[in-house]
Amino acid sequence: MPSKQTWIRFFVVCILSLIPPSVLAGGAVRIGTWKTPQTIQPFFYDRFLPDSMKSQILSFTNPADQKTALLAGSLDMCGTTLAHAIYSASVDQPVVVVAALCNKCSALVVKKDGPIQSEKDLRGKTIGYVPGTMHEILLRETLTRNGISPARDVKLIRVDFFDMGTALARGSIDAFLSGEPFPTLAANRGYGRILSHPYYPDSISTINAGMIVRRNTIDKQPEKVARMVLAHARATRYLRDHPDEWLDKASGFGIRLEVLKAAAPNMELAWEMDAAFVLKAKALGSRMQALGIIDRQPDYDGLFDLSYVRQAQKRLE
Repeated sequence: MPSKQTWIRFFVVCILSLIPPSVLAGGAVRIGTWKTPQTIQPFFYDRFLPDSMKSQILSFTNPADQKTALLAGSLDMCGTTLAHAIYSASVDQPVVVVAALCNKCSALVVKKDGPIQSEKDLRGKTIGYVPGTMHEILLRETLTRNGISPARDVKLIRVDFFDMGTALARGSIDAFLSGEPFPTLAANRGYGRILSHPYYPDSISTINAGMIVRRNTIDKQPEKVARMVLAHARATRYLRDHPDEWLDKASGFGIRLEVLKAAAPNMELAWEMDAAFVLKAKALGSRMQALGIIDRQPDYDGLFDLSYVRQAQKRLE
């Protein structure tokens, strides 16, 4: 009669025999991102990953869900906004930003023929936003700079990016602050008007989103992280050099090419980070705390790991 340990080993061998060798070798990587033009790079990773390493791309509609999947172990790397990364680190969640993803991309949109002619006219209005995004921070900063209390003087409603235009068109909201291409789409379809691109170099700059991994992935599989970041860098450079291919691929997400071309000046694909980038993130974190979004500052040295970007820079020289 075989022992219990023998049976366990037998079942383990049977299970492992059903798993593709590339997965056992750590070759399969699961990446989370949005289906938007400024977060498109993961869809090109397979062109730049080693032959033994394939990617599975899972799309999400907001950064919080991606981060949740990452922490649960369902993803190896994912995109998230820098605002959400800072928030996560401030509550001691083990996330690490290993590359930039995109910059710019934000716009404040109002009804085309509505009464809002300036940011000060937002008082008393209903505004759509996505919590945990750079757009939320920019919205709160814009309101505060115009003497409008986000808590008392306006009504903020959570609306997913993909639903904001519909909500504005049917009158459920008076305005929204969102990422491209939805502001340009609202203007193109005639129901919206871009009121402003609220970037503030003295506090909240044009930094937007990054790629994050779990801290234990860095500890246990640093080479996997290095390969993913290198693929991200190469995909970003390729798309910058081939803008027609970039926008053509993005049009497959359901937005017409003419809209994407109009939105392109307000979108910037990114991968590099340096000390200046981290300083901008710290300025963002300071504003988040001042606005009451976080209670304390995170450990920025732990949140940002620049070593993988530096490795990729050397490989691409």
